[in-house]
Amino acid sequence: MPLTRALGEFVAGLTYARIPAEAVRIARTGFVDCVGTMIAGREEDAVQILRRTLGVGGAAGEATLYFSDLRAPAPEAAWINGVAGHALDYDDVALRGHPSTVLVPAILAEGEALGASGEQMLAAYLAGYETWAELVRRDQGFHHVKGWHPTGIFGAVAAAAACASLRRLDAARAAMAIALGASQSAGLTANFGTMTKPFHAGRAAHAGAIAARLAQAGFTAHLDALEHPQGFLSAVSQHGEVDRASEPTALGREWRILAEGLSIKKYPTCYCTHRAIDGALRLFRENPVKCEEVREIRVSISDRYATILRNHRPKTGLEAKFSMEFAMSSALVAKRVGLPELTDSFVQRPDVQSLIERVAIDTTTEYDPDGSGAAPFDQVTVSLASGATLKGPEVRHATGHARLPLSDSELFEKFQGCLEAGKAHNRAGALFERLMSLERTEARALATLA
Repeated sequence: MPLTRALGEFVAGLTYARIPAEAVRIARTGFVDCVGTMIAGREEDAVQILRRTLGVGGAAGEATLYFSDLRAPAPEAAWINGVAGHALDYDDVALRGHPSTVLVPAILAEGEALGASGEQMLAAYLAGYETWAELVRRDQGFHHVKGWHPTGIFGAVAAAAACASLRRLDAARAAMAIALGASQSAGLTANFGTMTKPFHAGRAAHAGAIAARLAQAGFTAHLDALEHPQGFLSAVSQHGEVDRASEPTALGREWRILAEGLSIKKYPTCYCTHRAIDGALRLFRENPVKCEEVREIRVSISDRYATILRNHRPKTGLEAKFSMEFAMSSALVAKRVGLPELTDSFVQRPDVQSLIERVAIDTTTEYDPDGSGAAPFDQVTVSLASGATLKGPEVRHATGHARLPLSDSELFEKFQGCLEAGKAHNRAGALFERLMSLERTEARALATLA
């Protein structure tokens, strides 16, 4: 069966009962982490500008905005909440992008509108994740290098699959929703480090909600929109070396979420900085040095990571999220890289800016076969004015990576910190507990914690 139709069949036939328990646990973690980052990011300028521009946020509407007392139509709620979830670049990572910040806002908003159960929301998440994974599997190229933001391009298709699952569309209409999602795919890496990057995630969530609604109403699209020579896969491929023909026979049998998992971010910066931050923090803990003693910090990463980390002399908190130079400076100056450091005032401090000038990047074209675009390891080396050299560890997996996961207590610690940032600390315990038992919680009951 051709790909678009096969994905429609998979989405239409997926039920909670078919999903392995470990896949449910991973999906549940995605909900927890995304809700935390959504609340933490809800007052960011990108979120509030979008909300005001859309003219929503009153007391009426199908869905809750970022766990507040404001409401909006579900597609707009998905859009705004997706931006909030990605605004701080603190949300989880997998499949070359950020799946939960697209899927969770779309599912929560549409789930609330439909009165969905927790089991239905988890099944919808898996429908979206596995759809995203199937598309990524077919192209070994690195979409970032071509200029595509995978969260925006794959997210629109995956969110359409998730919302089609929630709406219980039949196979033909689910495939139609997926095809509609594909025509809404967008997002340019050139806009990283601005408000537009989280806009990609929110727009993908909105696209998925609209696609499923239109498909249910009889809106049409071609049912080969993914695999057609002028379709999605060919259009976004870096080199055109993409598998458009093979049948997705493993769908629903070999769960990609079990192989790929989710990597939970410990730092609110681009994930390409995380291995180096881990290495730098360990190096500076074991070798206390002062900024004035440092002649140079050299960081070894892949050339693909270096392409994404485009801001070499950041002046704002947003720019600093995509700057290895800032990450190293913060690790030494503050001995941490957290939300308080990702502010304009901290980035512009003279000691931070001075150290930024002393960071250099070495790149390699050797890649980790298990890490999309990553080098086999990242490493930090510090040269001191005294002539001594300090070499950090070879870091292969960042803290929170799917192979080095956070414990439940560490996940709650991050969640609690996010809610503190979003001025919702008093709700952390109850909301975390409800999310950790999501399969027994209805979408509307979850929204009552707003």
